[in-house]
Amino acid sequence: MSDAPLLELDNVSRIYGEEVKVHALDQVSMTIEEGEFVSIIGPSGSGKSTMLGLLGLLDLPSLGTMRVTGTSVTELGDFARSKLRGNVVGFIFQQFHLVPHLDARRNVEAALLYRGLTPRDRRNRALGALDMVGLLERADHTPVKLSGGEQQRVAIARAIVTEPRLILADEPTGALDSKNAANVMEIFKSLHTPDRAIAIVTHDQNVAATAERRISMLDGHIAKDEKIRAAKVESYGGTMGNAGALQ
Repeated sequence: MSDAPLLELDNVSRIYGEEVKVHALDQVSMTIEEGEFVSIIGPSGSGKSTMLGLLGLLDLPSLGTMRVTGTSVTELGDFARSKLRGNVVGFIFQQFHLVPHLDARRNVEAALLYRGLTPRDRRNRALGALDMVGLLERADHTPVKLSGGEQQRVAIARAIVTEPRLILADEPTGALDSKNAANVMEIFKSLHTPDRAIAIVTHDQNVAATAERRISMLDGHIAKDEKIRAAKVESYGGTMGNAGALQ
């Protein structure tokens, strides 16, 4: 195992436009270590969405260097970067992005299609991931038959089935009511391990407060990077329970 940080941005800028240049990120440096639980927060236009694209290896910096476990991403070709992304990052989005005609199990299996696994292995791993989020009994249901909270749990299972080293979530509670949002955050806490980092991009202070480190973005800069005492999920509101209670 490398001693290098899991993710590292070194004096990174992301610039859009030619005649009129917009510095979405401006000379940002930061690291994310294995096992960290990080929230990235800021108002619209602060740079957090651009940060999300870089951390997820979906985009490259205009200036500066980004490294994953010591390997410079900026020096990789598209194929190598895509392979690295698939091995390291599990994505969770606000809008779920489930395939409507596939049931929950097959939606989760889709993340494993090009990994050289047998159909049985894919099935077993997908069912295991659904079990981890308390949704095993709904494995044969298509998204239209699932509630919003259940669809988000399928999306979480799809993200973790590849056993990523970083779970990267974009406004994961934005489409949920307060009770389901609290339960989703409880699931994230259960998925947080010493060798898996979680980074949540959000505008919600309650969500950010459940992390152990909060990075505040403003005008393309990191305005504050602080260790915090993670708030109990109950502070989000709603009746709490285990993952299986998510509706």
